[in-house]
Amino acid sequence: MRITSADIWTVVVPTIPGRVHSPELVPKAGWDEVPKHLFRLNTDTEFYGLGETERGMPIDQVRQGARLLLGKDPEELTLQNIYAGRGEGSEEKLEVGHGPAYMAFEMAIFDLVGRARGMPVHALLGGAVRQRVRADYWMGQQTPEHSKRSVERALKLGFKGIKIKCQIEDPMVERMKAILEVGGREFKVTVDPNERFHTAEQTIALARELEPLGNVEVFEDPIPKSDLEGYIRIHEEIRQPVAMHLGDGASMLRALKAGVVDCFNLGGSLVGFQRNAAVAAAAGMRCWHGSGNDLGIVDTAYVHAAAAAPSCTLASDFVGSWTREDDLIVEPIPFVEGYVPTPMKPGLGVELDTVALPRYCRAHETLR
Repeated sequence: MRITSADIWTVVVPTIPGRVHSPELVPKAGWDEVPKHLFRLNTDTEFYGLGETERGMPIDQVRQGARLLLGKDPEELTLQNIYAGRGEGSEEKLEVGHGPAYMAFEMAIFDLVGRARGMPVHALLGGAVRQRVRADYWMGQQTPEHSKRSVERALKLGFKGIKIKCQIEDPMVERMKAILEVGGREFKVTVDPNERFHTAEQTIALARELEPLGNVEVFEDPIPKSDLEGYIRIHEEIRQPVAMHLGDGASMLRALKAGVVDCFNLGGSLVGFQRNAAVAAAAGMRCWHGSGNDLGIVDTAYVHAAAAAPSCTLASDFVGSWTREDDLIVEPIPFVEGYVPTPMKPGLGVELDTVALPRYCRAHETLR
């Protein structure tokens, strides 16, 4: 089997109006206007593999990654390092899994190999450790009234918690009270300001105001991650758990040595996430899988990764299917009572929606 060509589609999929931010707080999301690239690696057999890049990936990097794989037999690639054949590279180099558009092509190779072997991707990662993966609802910066409507929708869909975007300047206490009013204390909130609580002092003061409400699950990235002294103060002075959103083991070890986290939001490639989740497990900590408001191919890859990681027991962020107009896969990810069933079809188990694709496609090319 050889990879003979790569079809690449550049797409822009808008968010659903009113689904992300309140216009009074954020007039326009903006990130939904940033292109993504979807691609299909074709072979000289009936098998193929699908991939999806992060937002804003330069098309030249996608072309470079495709050219590194054209002509290769996917069965001869090292799944831990798809751009190198078995035995290639320095044995002294500990870091693997890098290169142009690496994460996207890694998922495409895993999808392709899984289809060829009749195995789901999580089986290639070591096997699923759970039959379903926890997932929370998600919303951007919203007013208290808008937040109520979002929580009502989340509850109707069966979700048990929600992740919210915010900043210190927002009416946070009123918003959290509004969420509490609709969801109750058992409906937990991951508070993620993307470092925009700015200082330890502001974070501590807000945490103390919110503590009596009892509905905070965790504070994620409250202040810049470079401010370890601030994190030490926060961790010592508030009762709610603190998390950092990280993508590599070195950053995790830095946080662990400083003693400033109780859990992690983790990223990384399919293999990279397993390594990061293993660091969390070694530290006796739980984690969840982060996201970037993606489309269906990436979100499904995240589900496979989360299903294979024993420490990934917190609710993950598979959120693109309800924030964007279309996920561009034929069958959307199913959410059942706050969980996603672990996919069992070969490969990723998804198909590109070629009917919806033309509506959002800005460019298409084939590399051979």
